[in-house]
Amino acid sequence: MTELRIAAVGDIHLGEDVRGQYRKSLDGIGDRADILMVAGDLTRHGTLEEGRVVADELRDLPIPVVAVLGNHDYHSDMQHEIASELRDAGVIVLNDDSAVIECDGTRLGVVGGKGFGGGFAGKCASEFGERETKNFVRHTRLIAESWQHALKEIDADRRVVLSHYSPIKETLEGEPLEIYPFLGSYLLAEAVDTAGADLILHGHAHRGTEKGMTSGGIRVRNVALPVLGAAYAVYCLADE
Repeated sequence: MTELRIAAVGDIHLGEDVRGQYRKSLDGIGDRADILMVAGDLTRHGTLEEGRVVADELRDLPIPVVAVLGNHDYHSDMQHEIASELRDAGVIVLNDDSAVIECDGTRLGVVGGKGFGGGFAGKCASEFGERETKNFVRHTRLIAESWQHALKEIDADRRVVLSHYSPIKETLEGEPLEIYPFLGSYLLAEAVDTAGADLILHGHAHRGTEKGMTSGGIRVRNVALPVLGAAYAVYCLADE
C-alpha cells in the first residue's frame, strides 16, 4: 500500500510587500508532500501585480501545484489574467473542471473551482423570488452540477475536490452564523456525495474549523492559512 501526500493551504493573500516570504516556507516541501493544492484567495485585492507575486512564489516547485481562485482574486476583474500568470508559472488552475496528475504511480484526479455561496440545508436561499436571488443560487447550482459531471467522468485512482467556498457548515464553526450563506453551500457537498470523492479541500473561512465531513462520509478540510496556523498542512490518502 502506498500513501499519497497532499499539501494544502488557502487564503495566503500575497502582495508585493511580502514577496519571497511565502516561498521560504515551502522549502523542503518535496520531502513532505507529493502535490500542493491551493484553495483560493491567493491575492488580497485581485490585482495583476499581486497575481504575479503569487506566480513567482509557486514557480518551479519540486512537486505539482494545483490551485483555484477565491473571491479576493475576482475583486479587480482580473481573474483571467491572474489565472494566465499562474499557468505560465506551471500551476494547474481549475475553473469548474478537472485535471489528472501522476503522483508516484498514482493517478490523482482533482476537480473543482472557486465554488460559491447560498447557505446550508434548512437555512439557505432558493431559486425563488427576485431575479437577483435566483441568479445567486443558480450560479452555485451550475457550479455544483459541473463538479458532479467532472467527478463522474474523470479516470483516476483517487479523486480530490478543491474549492474556495465550503461545502459544509461544520468547517465554518467559529465564523458568525449570519455570514454562513456567503461562505459556502450545501449544493457543493450534495454534488460531491453523489459522484464520490476521497477528500474535499476548501478555504475562505478564516475563523472556521479544520475538520468536517459531508453527510455522505467524505472528509472535508478547511485549509485556510489562519485556521492551519502554518504554511500548509499535509493530508494522506492510502492507495491500495
